[in-house]
Amino acid sequence: MDVPAALSALAPRLSPGATTATEARRLSGGASLETWAFDLDDGTPLILRRRPPSARTGDNALPLATEAALLAAVAASGAPVPRVIHLCAPGDGLGEAYVMGRLEGETLGKRIVRDEAFAGVRPGLARRCGQVLAAIHATPLDGLPPLATSDAASELARYEAVYRDLGARRPVFEAAFRWLERRAPPLERPVLVHGDFRNGNLMISPASGPHGGLVGVLDWELAHLGDPAEDLGWICVNSWRFGQWRQPVGGFGGYQDLLDGHAAAGGAPVTLERLLFWQALGSLKWGVMCLMMYASFASGADRSIERAMIGRRASEAEIDLVLLMERS
Repeated sequence: MDVPAALSALAPRLSPGATTATEARRLSGGASLETWAFDLDDGTPLILRRRPPSARTGDNALPLATEAALLAAVAASGAPVPRVIHLCAPGDGLGEAYVMGRLEGETLGKRIVRDEAFAGVRPGLARRCGQVLAAIHATPLDGLPPLATSDAASELARYEAVYRDLGARRPVFEAAFRWLERRAPPLERPVLVHGDFRNGNLMISPASGPHGGLVGVLDWELAHLGDPAEDLGWICVNSWRFGQWRQPVGGFGGYQDLLDGHAAAGGAPVTLERLLFWQALGSLKWGVMCLMMYASFASGADRSIERAMIGRRASEAEIDLVLLMERS
């Protein structure tokens, strides 16, 4: 499929003054989705998010039409997200896809936590993340497209089933499954949960302003209904700190700033204990994902070195789990 040509044909429908698309370039090559950056000849910068016809949809990945609807819904609640410009139809020649505005900022977590350019915004990022999550969680459920509902017990059971299917025998993971099972909190009132809110899926600008550096929340393919503490705990998983382990929130802030920002913006009360439960469950989930990636490499299904290297990180998740269990 000639994506640049299809974008050029679509250009007049994306902006009244445009006649063609220029500088189309693919930004990522994920297993199921493509991201393309391009410009219109009237100067409008845009992004295409697309699932190729040959790609397999993951078990939990949302249809892109659902993603686009969620972006519009959370924007109305005050969350910073790209503006959806166009949901592609079959006649557009791009398959399952949508076009959104292009934001300016950085998504590479290592740069966000280390580069001097972001030193001015880092101190306020944890609180801002709490505020943004409160806005996402406040999104009215009426009118949302159908979404799955998940609670702590079902998430734990789902990942244990994957772990058992892998045939793994890792004592720390075995202990963590039972430890978390005894502590799983009930789901009191489901809210919209991003599902992958972490450093790496946030667009951060080094310029301070009304958004406090956080200009966009990206990658909504795992959104669902669930516990608001799930998002708060996930961004605290050590793997998303990019070496800045003393700063539990994304490698740039502390627990209390995150919780204070969430509460100040009207978020439902979340205790540190509940957050730490979800952080531990997040570490266990990531550990199981690491084992899955190594199994894919070992079986020959995916021989990329990246899969093998990520597989080795299961031991990091074990360290995190031991520390969290000991802390409790």
